[in-house]
This record gives sequence, structure tokens and C-alpha cells, in this order.
Amino acid sequence: MTTPSSREPSGRDSSALPRSTTLRAQKPRSEGPRLSVGFILARRFTLCAFANFVDVLRLAADDGDRSRPILCDWTVLSDTMDPVASSSGITVQPKERLGDPRRFDYIVVVGGLMDETPSLGQAYHRFLQQAAEANIPLIGVCTGAFFLHQAGLLDGYRCCVSWFHHSDFLEQFEGLNPVADQIFVVDRDRLTCSGGASSAHLAAYLVDKHVGRAQASKSLHIMIIDDALQEDKPQPGLPLDLKTQDPIVQRALLLMQQNIDTPITVQDIAQRMGNSKRQVERHFRLALNTSPQAAFLDMRLNFAKHLIEKSQKSIARIAVDAGFCDSSHLSRMFRRRYGDTPQSFRASPGQED
Repeated sequence: MTTPSSREPSGRDSSALPRSTTLRAQKPRSEGPRLSVGFILARRFTLCAFANFVDVLRLAADDGDRSRPILCDWTVLSDTMDPVASSSGITVQPKERLGDPRRFDYIVVVGGLMDETPSLGQAYHRFLQQAAEANIPLIGVCTGAFFLHQAGLLDGYRCCVSWFHHSDFLEQFEGLNPVADQIFVVDRDRLTCSGGASSAHLAAYLVDKHVGRAQASKSLHIMIIDDALQEDKPQPGLPLDLKTQDPIVQRALLLMQQNIDTPITVQDIAQRMGNSKRQVERHFRLALNTSPQAAFLDMRLNFAKHLIEKSQKSIARIAVDAGFCDSSHLSRMFRRRYGDTPQSFRASPGQED
């Protein structure tokens, strides 16, 4: 690991970049790694997201699979140097104290189980704030975006969160508009991703920018990942019966899932995605031979059917959860779709829990 005095991170613009501008590729250095990353692991962090990110750096850093930190280096940082337990119970031993953030090109915060880690602590907040003041780009992986915002470092930035944590983010951080229909988001000097496999794609994005596209592709291929995905690739979300490879339709379906109990209009969906209503409708027709409205209704009815089969909730409660006005509205739509009322469907043989 190079020391803070031996080099300053190159390739950064200290002035604020326009929101739509992505990070600039660094110029190759004459010596030392081209990409240096410091990791902060929240207690009960997600091991998969951390491991995917590190392995892309490791495989890009050397020829073959020898894992020498030549083109990239990385280290786990800590205030106390105590081992950090992941959500799976496996612990990681930090290697360095927090120190001077300027020795790194990026600082990555890997989150995990929010209920068990309400805050990183003041020492980490100060370190992250110092990094921001020094124009070091900050990365939130999995629920790492929560911790960046707690440190006051996401105000005015778009941020990516998992569809699974979308409602939690809105509840805890009023006023922000998190993105939950992309695998990662690059907004000036803040980068965030939804965790899991998406952390490998975000790491490959950095390797592509600072080391080279060949090294990024090599890393992913060794990890049995076909190719790098761009940031606007939709998150997988919940399983859907409506299958398509059209990214516009995929993102629209995900937004529908996230708003299944409070249905939004096709116009609202299109606006959130940056498309026109006609574009969205045309893509649905070509990809699924249906309209967005019909697909949304089908999704809500399937969800209601699932709750009728698998839960003890009342039909009135299910109607609300699936975005219908009341049980009568659900019954009409349900009979039209399945040829039976919700009550009769639940009472029929084979439908009882």
C-alpha cells in the first residue's frame, strides 16, 4: 500500500461536476496502483456484496489469478481494529486504521442489517466527511447508502438502494428520492449500488475507468459473469410471471412492484424513468403484447391470489395490500380474471393452509 505522502490521487476534479457527469478515467500512473480503495464494513455487513467488489479488484490487479495488488490495491479500515462480523457470522479483520483518506481513490462503505447497526459512529462519520472535503469519491454498497446519508453526505445526490430496502429508506430518510430500479447509480462523486452481484458490476465500472476494459472483463469472466452491466440495468426485484429482456419494460414492472399497494399511473411511471408515456406503452406492446395498465392489474391480481392462498389475512386487508379500493372491487376483478370470488377460491379444496 502506498503512503499518503508518496502520491495524491489523480484524475479528480475538485469542482462540482454536473449531476449527469460520470467520473472521469484516471490517467495511468507511472508507478504504484492505478486504483486504490479503502473499505469500511458496517457491523453485520453483507459478505456477498463485499466479496464480489474485492474479487473484481483482486482479479484485475494482476496477471492471471496470482492476486498480487499491482494495478489495484484495497484494504479494510477500522477505528478500533476489532474484527467485524458479517450478517452470515463470518468475521473480517481490518488491516489499517482510518488515518488520512487521501491515500485512497475511493472509500467504500459496505452496509448490511440495518436493524442491528443503526449507525457507524462518529469516528467513521468524521473520516467520511474528511474524505468528502478532499474530493474523494464515496461509494455506498448495499445499505451503505443509509450510512452515507446519516453522515450528511448524500444531500442533493441520487442514490441506489435495493428494491427490498426501498420503503425502509423512505421511512428513515424523508426528503430523499432513492433509485430502486437500477443496479447502481453514479452521481458525480457519489456511487451507490444495491448490493449482491451489482457490487461486482460497480467494481468493474471502476476498473474499466481507471485500469482498463480488458482487466474489467477478465475479472467478471473469471467470476463466471458474462459481461459488465451498465448502471441503468434494472434490478431483478421480485419474481415476475411477466418475462422480458426489454430494459424499459423491466424497470416499469419493478416500479409497479414497489407501488403495488398504491398504484401509480403510467404517466408517473414514465416520468420517473425519464421516458414518455407513449414510449412505455409501445415497449409493453412489443415486449409483452399488452398495455402497462393491464400488466399492472395482472400483477396486483396475482399478488392478491398469492395472499389468499398463503396468508390468513382478511379479504378486505388483501384488497388494500394489492391496491384495490375495497373488497368489492377486488372481488369483481378477481372473478373476471379467475372465474371465482376470493372467498370461494380460498374455501375451495386445496387452497387451505
